[in-house]
Amino acid sequence: MGNLMNIRRAAAITALFVGLLVGVVDAQQGAWMASPDGKIRVTLYVAEKGGAHPHGHRLYYSVTYGKHAILRDCPVGFDVEGVSGLSDDVMIFRTQRRVYNDVWHRLWGKSEIVHHNCNELRVTLQCRTDPERTVDVIWRVYNDGLAFRLFLPRQHDVKKFKLTGESSWFRFTDNHAVWVADYGQFTTHQESEFAERRLSDLRPGGIYGLPLLVRAGNAAWVAITEASLTDWAGMYVTGVAGVPNTVRTLLSPHPDDPGVCVTSRTPRYSPWRVLMIGSNPGDLIESDLIANLNEPCKLKDTSWIEPGRCAWDGWWPGRYAPDAEFPLGANDETMKYFIDFAAEMGWEYQLVDWQWYGPPFAEEIGGPAHPTSDITTPIPGIDIPTLVEYAESKGVRLLVWLHWAHADKQMDRAFPLYERWGVAGVKIDFMTRDDQEMVDFYERVVKKAAKHHLVVDFHGAYKPTGLSRTYPNLLTREGVLGNEYNKWSDRVTPDHCLTLPFTRMLAGPMDFTPGGFRHGTRETFKVVGGDAPAPMVFGTRAFQLAMLVVYESPLQVLCDTPYEYRQSPAGLDFLRIVPTTWDQTEVLNAQVGDFITVARRSGFDWYVGSMNDWTARELTIPLQFLGNNKYEATIWIDGDDTDEKPASLTRTTHAVTKTDQIQATLAPGGGQVIHLRPIR
Repeated sequence: MGNLMNIRRAAAITALFVGLLVGVVDAQQGAWMASPDGKIRVTLYVAEKGGAHPHGHRLYYSVTYGKHAILRDCPVGFDVEGVSGLSDDVMIFRTQRRVYNDVWHRLWGKSEIVHHNCNELRVTLQCRTDPERTVDVIWRVYNDGLAFRLFLPRQHDVKKFKLTGESSWFRFTDNHAVWVADYGQFTTHQESEFAERRLSDLRPGGIYGLPLLVRAGNAAWVAITEASLTDWAGMYVTGVAGVPNTVRTLLSPHPDDPGVCVTSRTPRYSPWRVLMIGSNPGDLIESDLIANLNEPCKLKDTSWIEPGRCAWDGWWPGRYAPDAEFPLGANDETMKYFIDFAAEMGWEYQLVDWQWYGPPFAEEIGGPAHPTSDITTPIPGIDIPTLVEYAESKGVRLLVWLHWAHADKQMDRAFPLYERWGVAGVKIDFMTRDDQEMVDFYERVVKKAAKHHLVVDFHGAYKPTGLSRTYPNLLTREGVLGNEYNKWSDRVTPDHCLTLPFTRMLAGPMDFTPGGFRHGTRETFKVVGGDAPAPMVFGTRAFQLAMLVVYESPLQVLCDTPYEYRQSPAGLDFLRIVPTTWDQTEVLNAQVGDFITVARRSGFDWYVGSMNDWTARELTIPLQFLGNNKYEATIWIDGDDTDEKPASLTRTTHAVTKTDQIQATLAPGGGQVIHLRPIR
């Protein structure tokens, strides 16, 4: 019975389970639905105003996980300009259920085979005073969480509409610990720490980013986010005045009309509001919920889409390369220097960053785009077609950087030109918004790029919501406080790096730009300047290597220069072999902000990455995920002298089976990586 709806009414009536149930007429009515495994249960009802119900005759929901109440008495609602009776003053008119149980295959990502198994309940709400006005709320409950979305059908007086706000609540049962990004505004790169707080710390009027991670006592871990964001405004959360342990949805406003969030027409679905739920935080990393809530791939041919590793032309490392025989900068010689290194490493890409087509900004970095820069015309000294030919002769492909405003103005002309040149993809930067207009820009870019066989990397970007399933040429995006910040700040600490897998990464791939090879301890780290001619990174060599396994991104842009890699080569053998897309993912150790071990399979080989905070510790890595073969385990771990030399690395090799365990002795800010290869 756990997968069936139980329709009940305060005045005792008999419920009929017939797929389509019609004719429920009073306000004290409801329904419930469970996940396929019966562990997650959502209960829906309409209530009159009073007590725990601040809105009159509105749809409410509660969620349990096992025997534990997680959320209770949460209203769902949204406001349309000039239209009433869509949220308040409603009753349940009709319910319909559906079961999904199928399998689909990823082109790239955390797992190749994805199971889509859920129970769906569609609840039609009818205005009590205007029976012709209806709205549907669709619920899906999976074993790894639940989601709901609104559907506004075409009706007599609601065709074009303006959404002025959404107020769906997440009311938890206690003042739980949360990990939250406090953006403070809607126009942001979404590059921030996810600080540990309490629900009571989230103030009304605050603008808090997603995913929001909640430790629901000892019962569950919950992450709030959204999925299938298209032609809509991005979602945040804020506190609710006078209501403890609660946040509600908040939408990014139109830049030119802050009173409006979405302009659209019926019929129309909203994005999904998502609750990822697991017994431990590692369950959330393994979840496929975001991908499952997006539309299947719309591209007929995906054979040209290639994940891979990428060299970077020296933007963030400060163009520091004493071994170069020319000044590093925006010139062909610099690009060939990086292309040569990518070829030497067997990496698939080289990124030609900004200024290849002229000044990106009119004045200061991050300000308005330069009005006359032309993304179809390289500057003197840069010849993109010649560089493409040179790179292809060495088995490397080129990506080029673009300011979003220039791409917006010229993509119809530029993208076909890039295809003729042989460019493989574009990195588009500095959007810093997720209002409806900007969300539309993202989709226009990936569609146009796919038409011309270009992969896409968004920087200055908002969080992922699963668009890459529909358009897998969208490989990755930033929206993360990553290694780039080491150039001017000390914010990219091991604690921060060990919070990201359980927060930002839950939303989807993140372009953190790992692999820094100038290491600093808490005492020796310095920002660029003086005796630090190029950026450093916190933590050890093995810590940076482990990012290539722990951090999900089918395009891994390696942040350091050929000079730094060649000068201190320990670990380059691992960077030559590590893949960027996976057939299977298992989280073996997980504690938010403290440590993590992730195992990922590519073909028959497994790669295991462990990362540690500033506290030295030993982790046990069980190998029961292996097959029945013997495996050769090659292990890279910090050397015994890591305290003085954080780049020190030790490599060992021995045979293991699935009955074995590996002990990882992790230094402060340390790590470990393992390559497991079947012995045939």
